[in-house]
Amino acid sequence: MNQKRLIAGLLCLLLLAGAATALWDGTPRELEPAPAPAIFLADIQALGPETIHIDVPFAILIEKETGTILFEKGADTPTAPASITKIMTTLLIIEEIEAGRLSLDDMVTASAWAAGMGGSQIYLEEGEQMSVRDMLKAIIISSANDSSVAMAEHIAGTEEAFVARMNARAAELGMVNTIFLNSTGLPVGNQESQTTARDVALMSRALIQHELVKDFTTIWMDTVRGGEFGLSNTNRLIYYFEGATGLKTGFTQAAMYCLAATAERDGVEYIAVVLHGATSDGRFEAAKTLLSFAFANYTLVNIQPDEVLRPLRVELGVADTVQPVLEGHPRLLLERRVASNVTQRVELVESVPAPVQAGQSLGLLTVYEGETPIAVIPIVAGDDVEKLSTLQVFGKFLRLLFTGGL
Repeated sequence: MNQKRLIAGLLCLLLLAGAATALWDGTPRELEPAPAPAIFLADIQALGPETIHIDVPFAILIEKETGTILFEKGADTPTAPASITKIMTTLLIIEEIEAGRLSLDDMVTASAWAAGMGGSQIYLEEGEQMSVRDMLKAIIISSANDSSVAMAEHIAGTEEAFVARMNARAAELGMVNTIFLNSTGLPVGNQESQTTARDVALMSRALIQHELVKDFTTIWMDTVRGGEFGLSNTNRLIYYFEGATGLKTGFTQAAMYCLAATAERDGVEYIAVVLHGATSDGRFEAAKTLLSFAFANYTLVNIQPDEVLRPLRVELGVADTVQPVLEGHPRLLLERRVASNVTQRVELVESVPAPVQAGQSLGLLTVYEGETPIAVIPIVAGDDVEKLSTLQVFGKFLRLLFTGGL
């Protein structure tokens, strides 16, 4: 055997053994720097264009997918929500349906309590039965209080138990300034439920993640009871605003005129919440102004590296390389004027020690507008790569020893 090859082989063995010891002692090796989680505009700043003027005291405008805030005005001021409350009622109903615990064809029986709600209603009678589908129509299209209570009782046994679920779900969504007193938004004596424009946007965003709800929120006119009782949508934007997808109106003397409005065009959907408006017309005009501003000035951009990400070397892995990929399928909401002029920088580690887990951090892709970073997206391992066993390491040494790595 060639003496030089033997020496080279022994050196390789020492290197492999040292690396293997570093891996096999149970101590994980961290990447430096460890990539941060994805950061989008919504996490960096809330944009508040001074050019928007709306005649309501509390409002917010957000984009559904990224949660980017484009405008806010008194968004954290507590106020009564009125029938905006039914967004949460509807969310819980839809979640029950999609979890398989409830069907649109299930029949719901109205109790005396539900039938006596008053306010906006479809005049359910005690003992009357109606399908979940028609109950949802009545709640979403005509804001029926009696149907809301009937559904609450059907799902949770009592309205009180259902309201407990509403408040628990609100907490899960981060609605820190919200407390629901009932499933309808009606006053309870001299008390009213409380929420904020920001919290309404959070539950609205959660609701429109479920495409099923749009089968109801986009209806302008319909009927229940086999065509005997007509329903007309209280949200006039459904009739005249291009792309309107929902969502809910509300009014009480304390809440004044409220609206959570959603609209989608070209795959981008926005949520405009306006609360405590002085007039019904004013709330629709305010929401229209906000939504029109969003569609005119912003667009969603798919983020992809400018160049194909090269495979990274894996130290002592059963595979020699691992393919880095962007985490998720990130899209950014950008101003139209800058969307085509953003730049990006990719930072990747040189190599990674086995074992590698799919989703493990390998680097960062940073998106810039000029010199300002506007998004930081993790680059992660696309697959698992197991580490070599002791026997596999020895076999690799032997190949190096006798073939010179060929």
